[in-house]
Amino acid sequence: MTIEFRIDPYPDNQALNALWATAWNESTPRDFSSILPRSLAHIGAFHGVRLIGFVNIAWDGGIHAFILDTIVAPEFRRQGIATKLVEMATNVARERGAEWLHVDFEPHLAGLYRNLGFAATEAGLIRLGD
Repeated sequence: MTIEFRIDPYPDNQALNALWATAWNESTPRDFSSILPRSLAHIGAFHGVRLIGFVNIAWDGGIHAFILDTIVAPEFRRQGIATKLVEMATNVARERGAEWLHVDFEPHLAGLYRNLGFAATEAGLIRLGD
């Protein structure tokens, strides 16, 4: 099985929503067409033409970038795809001028991010919607 990683592939809404549906059981379609052009970068992992992994790198327009939406289709997990996506995101963010790369994650993902060099920090979070 060959996995191809592409920087800024601009997958369409159908491909991204299909990935969200299988990986996060998210049935509400989202419109990514206004998100991706504002991002510092995004990276897709493809098996043939199918999008099977994704990470978005949001930014503040300056020196801070943020890893968002790291996702891998369930049947492709535990193969190093998420690790490769985050490694590439780190390199691309650095190359494009970011000096700080932030990520929030659930406790079960701490090992992945710590192994990739992310240090624990204190942060705050408030839920604004339902």
